[in-house]
Amino acid sequence: PPARPTAENLNAICHQGQGRPRYPARFFRGSGASHFRRRGKAINRLESWYALCCSGEVAQESAQVLCCTEQAWKRALSMFCVEEYSTMTLPYECCAEKRDQRWMCFDSELPNPNYSPKPGY
Repeated sequence: PPARPTAENLNAICHQGQGRPRYPARFFRGSGASHFRRRGKAINRLESWYALCCSGEVAQESAQVLCCTEQAWKRALSMFCVEEYSTMTLPYECCAEKRDQRWMCFDSELPNPNYSPKPGY
């Protein structure tokens, strides 16, 4: 999962977004990949909301941008969990948690906590 936005990673969220992967529908094979498709959709949604938060259209001050990105992060992951529970498969483990426990779960064991660009993307 993507890391929770913080003052430490906000600059990378806002200025290195084009270096992080997006997942078009054709990226996933036709069958047996619905859980990956839902994860990709959540990342795509989050990255588009981050772009809006960082564009200056929604917020100008750093604290406002951070608030916007935090809300985008929570909303994107909440929507992901709703989609996870709308299927016949087991939902992602963090979706079973409630309130702050859910956010702590999503913000643990992160593959890219600093939102660094991915080489070759």
